[in-house]
Amino acid sequence: MLGLASIVTYSAGSITDWRKGRDAAEKLRAVYLAQKSFLADQPSKSFATFTDAELIPYLPGRPGAMPTQTGKAGEALNANVQVMPPVLRSGSTIYDPSGSPSDGLWDVGSL
Repeated sequence: MLGLASIVTYSAGSITDWRKGRDAAEKLRAVYLAQKSFLADQPSKSFATFTDAELIPYLPGRPGAMPTQTGKAGEALNANVQVMPPVLRSGSTIYDPSGSPSDGLWDVGSL
């Protein structure tokens, strides 16, 4: 019985981590769509000079602010909008604990 309880506990933790990763990917996709929409209106602008303020009006659903995300350990992450596709950062380091930059967990996924 104790073994079964530990398996369920481990599985619940894995599901929570997976959900956080999927949520992060959805938020990054929204930022990516905002980047592409902004470029459609401003074709001469380089994505390396994007700012959050420029992209916020282009976010799907017009939330009024850039989406926020927390990491697996609860740390605050921010989206680097000056690269395409955008990535999450913890400080100045790219944050993607899934180990793959194209799996759709903690990243935009395959384009």
